[in-house]
Amino acid sequence: MKETESIKEFYEQRFPDAFKTAPENTGAFRVFVKDKELDKNPPKYLRRDFYKITLIKGHNLFHYADKTLEVSGDTLVFSNPEVPYTFEPIAEETGGYFCIFKENFLSEYLRKGFRELPMYRIGGSPAFILDKTNSKKISLIFEKIIEESNSDFYFKYDLICNYVMEIIYTALKLQPSEKMYPNTDANTRITAVFMELLERQFPIENATQQFTMKGAKDFAQQLNIHINHLNRAVKATTGKTTSEIIYERLINEAKALLKHTDWNVAEIGFCLGFEDPTHFNHFFRKQTGAKPLEYRK
Repeated sequence: MKETESIKEFYEQRFPDAFKTAPENTGAFRVFVKDKELDKNPPKYLRRDFYKITLIKGHNLFHYADKTLEVSGDTLVFSNPEVPYTFEPIAEETGGYFCIFKENFLSEYLRKGFRELPMYRIGGSPAFILDKTNSKKISLIFEKIIEESNSDFYFKYDLICNYVMEIIYTALKLQPSEKMYPNTDANTRITAVFMELLERQFPIENATQQFTMKGAKDFAQQLNIHINHLNRAVKATTGKTTSEIIYERLINEAKALLKHTDWNVAEIGFCLGFEDPTHFNHFFRKQTGAKPLEYRK
């Protein structure tokens, strides 16, 4: 499995002439019409170092992290550099749009960072099902972006930033407001940092990379708190133990590697911190009820 696709590689491999019109000082922003510019080869399952917003139409499978989401109809999907993903069409696509950009394109417009947005939070949902009204609204915004991208207006990228933010805020309106900016107590903050530290170790991108912070003690030391304090905070916030969350994340990554790579079980086990393949097999079977090779098949 390839490590990470850069935005330059994306342009060079799929749209070699487009990079000239997507200068890096504007976050290498560019918008595409899927039924006109997107080639027929679906993108590979891997992580990209850029953000992507897609209005996808038709019947598709959206693979991201260890999950697969079946979407039918018009769906707005937000992809980010932290999570590997790809789209797999089930039926012939009926059009759509997407835009790509680096974080600096919108950073000054956000009162908080990208990771504070619900669609980019760890464990957040990146896909928003659209009704006809919202789909038409988003399509019109993309058309405005295309119009400005082709113009000579000196401040066009400032205007385009506003249009992209309008897409983001339209998506946020589809969620109950209490889910966007919840009040946080000390337990929630500790749990959030723990989850962030855990997630930073993923995805596993090559066979030499290894998961190193394996237990609650490792995270407690990193957070400079007692292990009992961490365990109480995580339990109070999530209802699960620290170890349960770590194990769930390890299993999710193991499933993704078994599904999307040709690495053998020993290599996958090593990457996930198991020096002995037998221990990895036992762990996987205990958590899932199946052996790794049985799951792969």
